[in-house]
Amino acid sequence: MSLQVVTAKMAEVELKEAVVALDKVNAERKNVQTKDGEPTATSSAEEIKQHHLPPLSNTMPKDSKSAMKSTEATQNGDTFNADGTVMEAPRTVKKQIQFADQKQEFNKRPTKIGRRSLSRSISQSSTDSYSSAASYTDSSDDETSPRDKQQKNSKGSSDFCIKNIKQADFGRREIEIAEQEMPALMALRKRAQGEKPLAGAKIVGCTHITAQTAVLMETLAALGAQCRWAACNIYSTQNEVAAALAENGYPVFAWKGESEDDFWWCIDRCVNVEGWQPNMILDDGGDLTHWIYKKYPNMFKKIKGIVEESVTGVHRLYQLSKAGKLCVPAMNVNDSVTKQKFDNLYCCRESILDGLKRTTDVMFGGKQIVVCGYGEVGKGCCAALKAMGSIVYVTEIDPICALQACMDGFRLVKLNEVIRQVDVVITCTGNKNVVTREHLDRMKNGCIVCNMGHSNTEIDVASLRTPELTWERVRSQVDHVIWPDGKRIVLLAEGRLLNLSCSTVPTFVLSITATTQALAMIELYNAPEGRYKQDVYLLPKKMDEYVASLHLPTFDAHLTELSDEQAKYLGLNKNGPFKPNYYRY
Repeated sequence: MSLQVVTAKMAEVELKEAVVALDKVNAERKNVQTKDGEPTATSSAEEIKQHHLPPLSNTMPKDSKSAMKSTEATQNGDTFNADGTVMEAPRTVKKQIQFADQKQEFNKRPTKIGRRSLSRSISQSSTDSYSSAASYTDSSDDETSPRDKQQKNSKGSSDFCIKNIKQADFGRREIEIAEQEMPALMALRKRAQGEKPLAGAKIVGCTHITAQTAVLMETLAALGAQCRWAACNIYSTQNEVAAALAENGYPVFAWKGESEDDFWWCIDRCVNVEGWQPNMILDDGGDLTHWIYKKYPNMFKKIKGIVEESVTGVHRLYQLSKAGKLCVPAMNVNDSVTKQKFDNLYCCRESILDGLKRTTDVMFGGKQIVVCGYGEVGKGCCAALKAMGSIVYVTEIDPICALQACMDGFRLVKLNEVIRQVDVVITCTGNKNVVTREHLDRMKNGCIVCNMGHSNTEIDVASLRTPELTWERVRSQVDHVIWPDGKRIVLLAEGRLLNLSCSTVPTFVLSITATTQALAMIELYNAPEGRYKQDVYLLPKKMDEYVASLHLPTFDAHLTELSDEQAKYLGLNKNGPFKPNYYRY
């Protein structure tokens, strides 16, 4: 049988099937009337069969199709198309109108920071998946500031200010997941069930409010402390976690997308409360300590100590100490081994990729990226980007760190030398004005700019808030900044901390840092008078080793023990510490 015959027969079979289908449609449409009362005009199946016409929808002129579509019939409250199918509501048109209105409203972005955050996206409820965790924000509440809402938990307490207390169940599940990856804190809870080493402690905290922080707060409470908490970053709060803490009776004042005014208001609500005087500070960035010094200096008469975990906050503490203004002992957790080598290095090695992927969907292979700073954070970022096939440049002021970068295979440059050609700029120095307006002006179109250092001063974002530049919100924490000639850069989290603002960080690593903070708090609170003077101290080496040992069982790891002879030979105690304070891991 020839190919032509086979083709003809297949066409005939298809035509018969089409005729049968059309007969069914016509049968269903017999009783359907148009708006004018006339029957709907249709071509009979026999006509199509005789003339071998293709399906009706493919042969009608455009104008005829439009007329057919506009001919509707109503039956039992439903609206039908000309072909007998129920016509859908014009949702697409409605969405386009909504988006246009929203976009127009966003383009009228105020230049001054008001009560609500300037970071609000065009449609926040549709972009929450790009935030620091899955968000369950009710879109109906988006336009109402938490400061304007009266909320109570199930026990009737209203001593908190969060986005939505109804999200508490979601937050509790996230906290339970985090507990599985924070073995050391859970071990501390078990060991301290009887003695309560923080009994009587009144801790005011200012850190990122995430599921991991919630595990720390509940551990401190299990150890006997009372806690009040605010957020150290306007973007990093997980609203559902804040709700879970508030439901559990913790005074929490934070929500994702605070304005600058909200930020300081929340800190003040934590500190300035009648009948409650803090005696310990747990800070991340130094803002809480700064606020108390500025507004309530007399509180330091009852405060026993400060625990600080960021490079920025530690820098501020050393400045106070040098000026003779530090009136309580402070523990520098940031420079402890378990913070530097694990949180700063391993955490950033994983979270830099997560943050960039979630916000920009960028492919790393072949991209030219400059990392400003080769400390522990920079080392982690560079290692991850290099492993993904990126071409990585490093800028550095310290010759030792610079030599490390060279030995690790990275090209050491000045930012001015590569700024025109790179695809991504990442800052992680803890300094200010690392990326200036001059650098931003010279970047190529589409360059991604972000910060992995703690301080939000590394990128000169303030210089970009000028009339000649246009800001366009792309998604949550992602902005296009457009120059008059059409060039645009992609700015992430408005220059704030990328990983905690735009993604998540590994819980296990945060377990190490949180345990270090808890032990530092216990040490300062219980230290006999005179052990610590009004100065900044590093965590004792023994405590660093203890934190590490609490995490080893997770890996089914088994430590080797020194014999008496070996310990004597090394001049060590068999139980540690095993390295002198000057040892660099």
